[in-house]
Formats: sequence, C-alpha cells, structure tokens
Amino acid sequence: MKNYARIAIISVAFGTAVSAAPFLAIGDGAELFVTGTLGVRADDNIFTTDKPISDTIFDINPGVEITFGKDAALKGALTLVDSFANYSDNSNLNTNLFTGDFNAAFDDAKLKLKFNTGFHELNQNAPDIRGLTRRDQFVIGSGAEVEISQITSVAAGVDFDHTNYKRAGYGDSDTLTVPLNFYYKWTAKTSLSAGYRYKDYQTTVGLDSSDHYFNVGARGELFSEKLTGEVSAGVTTREFSRGGNETLPGFEAKLTYEITPKTSLQLGGSNDFGTSPQGAQQKNLSFNGGLNIKLDDQWTLNGGLNFRAVDYYTRTEDYIEGTLGAGYIVNAFVKIAASYTYRNNSSPLVGGDFTQNVFSLSASLRY
Repeated sequence: MKNYARIAIISVAFGTAVSAAPFLAIGDGAELFVTGTLGVRADDNIFTTDKPISDTIFDINPGVEITFGKDAALKGALTLVDSFANYSDNSNLNTNLFTGDFNAAFDDAKLKLKFNTGFHELNQNAPDIRGLTRRDQFVIGSGAEVEISQITSVAAGVDFDHTNYKRAGYGDSDTLTVPLNFYYKWTAKTSLSAGYRYKDYQTTVGLDSSDHYFNVGARGELFSEKLTGEVSAGVTTREFSRGGNETLPGFEAKLTYEITPKTSLQLGGSNDFGTSPQGAQQKNLSFNGGLNIKLDDQWTLNGGLNFRAVDYYTRTEDYIEGTLGAGYIVNAFVKIAASYTYRNNSSPLVGGDFTQNVFSLSASLRY
C-alpha cells in the first residue's frame, strides 16, 4: 500500500505540474491537439480467474488528435493513441498497443450523414475473454438519415467489424450489420419508429449465423421532457449455417433522465443473440445504469452498475460490474481522474467464477 500511495502522489504531481500549450491551427477550421494520459492501476485479479494474481500497472498513452469542421455542417476528427502498459511484477505482460479512429458527420437538418473507421490493438479482459487475450479489431461503418417530409424520415447504415485473435482457441470473426429505420414525428420532440436490422456473423470457430430484428420504438422526449433517448422492442430470429433457427423477444434502450441541471441518470438495456469468441452460442440479457453529478466547474462524480446474464443453452452465467469515480479539472488542458471498479462473474463451471477489484488514478492532457 505504501507503493500505491507513492504512485498516486507522483501521478497527481504530474497532472498539476504540466503547463498548458496552445493548439496548432491547420488551415481553416482544422486544429491539432497533443493528448496524453499518465496513470496507475492496482488490480487484484489481472487474469480474471478464480485464482487471482495481483499487480500494479503503469499506463502511458501519448497521442494526437486532429479535428476539422469547426462551426461547419461537416465535422470530423482523427485520433491516434499509442498505449504502453507496464506491469510491476509480471513484466512479460507489458504491451505497446496502437489505436486509431476517424469519425466524420454531416448535418444540415434535412440530411444527416456519418462515417467511422478504426483499428484497435486490444489486450483487455471481458466476461467471455479471459487472460489478457491479444486481438486486433478493424471497424468501418456509415449511415444516413434523410427527411422525406416535415414529419417523416428514413435512416439506414452499414457497419463491419473484423476481429483477429492472437491466441489459440479463439476464432477470428466478421460481423456485418445493416439497420433500416422509418421515423414518424408524433410531436415536436418525439418520433415513433419502425425498423429492421440484419446482422451476419461469420467465425472460424463455431457456427456462422444471421439475425433478423423487427422492431417498433420511439426516440426523443419519452413521457416527459426530462427523459430522452431511444427505445425499441420486437422479435429477433437467428438462422444457423447448419440449418434451423431460433426466436427470442428483443429490445434495446438508451435513455437519459435529467434529475437536476447538474445531475443526470443514464439507463440502458438489451436482449439479443450472441456468439462467444470460443464459438459458443449465446442469449444476452443486459441492463446498465450510470449517474453523473457535476458538483461545480471543476469537480464531477460518477457511478455505474452493469448486469449481464449470458445463456449458453447448457448453462447461464451472471456478470456484474460496478464503478465509482471522481474527476477534477485542473485547467482547460489537464484533468485528473480516480476510480474504483468491481467485477464479479458467477458460473456453474468449475473455475468459472471470479471477482476483481481495480483502483486507478490518472492525469490526462489535451492541448
């Protein structure tokens, strides 16, 4: 614990000592920012197993960000980050991972367009990915929404995700998703929707599949002006490459409730099919909630709770994740954040249970 205290003091000192630097203008409406994060994590179960191994990890993440389209209909950003994770006791786990993302959006009220692409080198755990599994992810997607009349619009998109695993037993996968939605303006701030989403999943381990989600829903202000977001509910059918299909009730929700002008509550949930990286078929039911409080111009508090029930047909696993955090804005360019994360997985499999506690402190810069 003495070492953790020293590390915390060093991180805070770093955040407060950094001097702000002006951004660089690149032409008309484009700006270049230098970004970076210096952090430390105390993790008591780095492999998320029932036999925990603890370690302290130092994170150094330098990067750059180029934004364009300030005060214009077309806006976008290119973000590049090189992440270094250094383990105190298990140096063989040290990684240097690259992340690059490009996003662009156009909005002139009657026509909305968006485009995104990215490449991510990953080494994080997940409920069904244990042991710091290295993988590379490539994503690309686009979408459009066009106004048909003053009260109707139609939206469509295409998203593709390719994941390449660097560990035996995990299958590379390709996911193609095509959503289509029709919106009818019920009130000035609320629209009703009817939609269909097609998802094609191909993997080198397990069964290929295709999903069809027929749904109705609403977006905008829901029930009151303080509750906003988008919800949909309907029926999802999964067709298997070997033949046969299965149907379940599907829903998705992303909501924000304004408790006070400085306090907001985020709520979400979904029920959908899935396939694990090891090729196992899944039914995923999840709920999440988050609370954000702005105490003043410098201090913020946040908390969150996520629940996921994964039905593997032969067993069901329950995963819970809770977070508590605080942020402090030193100035326009430097922010300090501290957080605690609790994770627990309950499984009938021998060795499937795990509990994890992670304390983190970081200083981030953008100038």
